Amino acid sequence: MPIDALRKEIDRIDEQIIDLIAQRQRIAGRIAQAKLLEGVPIHDEERSSLVQERAFNLAVEKNINPLQVQDIFRILVGMSEERQRECTGDGNLP
Repeated sequence: MPIDALRKEIDRIDEQIIDLIAQRQRIAGRIAQAKLLEGVPIHDEERSSLVQERAFNLAVEKNINPLQVQDIFRILVGMSEERQRECTGDGNLP
C-alpha cells in the first residue's frame, strides 16, 4: 500500500481517537453532576489508579508499550477532572 494511503488511514484513525476523547469528555461532564449530587470529590485516587492499571493491562494484551499508554491515560484522566471542575464551577472557564 502506498504511503499516502497509509497516512490517510492514520488520519481517519486520529479523527476517531479525537471523537472518542470528545465522547469521554461529555461523559466526564455527566459524572461531574453525579459527583456534585452525591457530594463526592472530583479527584478519586482509587479510580485513577484503577484506570491506570486497566490501561496498562490492556496495552500489554495488545502488545503496545504499556508505560506510554499509561501516560496517555494520565492525560485523559487529567482532562476529565478538569472538565468536571469546569462543570461544577471550579475550572478555568473565563
